[in-house]
Amino acid sequence: MNMTDTIKHHLTPEILMAYSAGTLPEAFGLIVATHVSMCDTCRSDLDSYDAVGGVVMEDAKSANVSDDAFAATMKLISAGDSTPLTPRRSSGTLPSPLQDYVGGDLDQIKWKPLGMGVKQAILPTSKAATARLLYIPAGAAVPDHGHNGTEMTLVLQGAFVDEDDRFARGDVEVANEDLEHTPIADIGEDCICLAVTDAPLKFNAFLPRLAQRFLRI
Repeated sequence: MNMTDTIKHHLTPEILMAYSAGTLPEAFGLIVATHVSMCDTCRSDLDSYDAVGGVVMEDAKSANVSDDAFAATMKLISAGDSTPLTPRRSSGTLPSPLQDYVGGDLDQIKWKPLGMGVKQAILPTSKAATARLLYIPAGAAVPDHGHNGTEMTLVLQGAFVDEDDRFARGDVEVANEDLEHTPIADIGEDCICLAVTDAPLKFNAFLPRLAQRFLRI
């Protein structure tokens, strides 16, 4: 079975269209590119949005955009080429866009401990959002927290469960102010994720809140 067939949690059309339009902050662009490299479904959708964007830009040079432009755009998408695209794969744990970004695979990551075996590595991106790699030992939990903004989490190895669902390799969870959760890594394998946030998390326990300013979470 192709790995992309096991992915159950995908990027939303709004996120893919924003990526296609180039309006996402660098950190969110990185997580989208990484997921798309793992997921044939989202890569095919993105290719459709890219193609439609090109048509719209050409039309905009000679005509004003009408009120029903969005409906026309979605019609073009549905009529587009549905031929599956072949994602750019990598031989390591980290997908190619992420390997290109960090300069290698997991052996190049400089982890910093967060406590209880959980580790992180913050990636250099623009200040508009923060990207980090998270290492969660099998059976361990990230402290209970809510969100002041948007958090996107892409599983690169293993799996985790929270109050929302189970997320395995290739799955992406999009959390906002409405979700409070405690991600717990599956017992069978250490979990490694790429997590992106545009605002600090809201931890409920005192110690995580105390350490938050020093750990940039």
